[in-house]
Amino acid sequence: MDKGLIGGSSILMLLSLLQEKDYYGYEIIKEIEQRSNSVFQFKEGTLYPVLHRMETQGFLKSYKAKSETGKERKYYQITTKGKEQLAKEKEQWSTFTGSVQKVLGGAGYACT
Repeated sequence: MDKGLIGGSSILMLLSLLQEKDYYGYEIIKEIEQRSNSVFQFKEGTLYPVLHRMETQGFLKSYKAKSETGKERKYYQITTKGKEQLAKEKEQWSTFTGSVQKVLGGAGYACT
């Protein structure tokens, strides 16, 4: 998969995932890989800088807690600002994908 396509949608995917529940890093990697049938395979060296940047932007906050196995992990949680950003990202994605579909489908394509 083109890394540019993944990079352009990573914030949308991460915020969408974190809207459901709090996740720790490796759990995020595995969840995205599973849900995408292995199309999206984030590496730790790619994911953590994105999470850190999103935290700096105020979209996420992190905290340490024990996982189900008893190991202390750093969890990420979406913030109110992150939820607002998610709404913007979804709107932009909808406009983008709809416009691409119009181009691919030709003049007769009706976008919803």
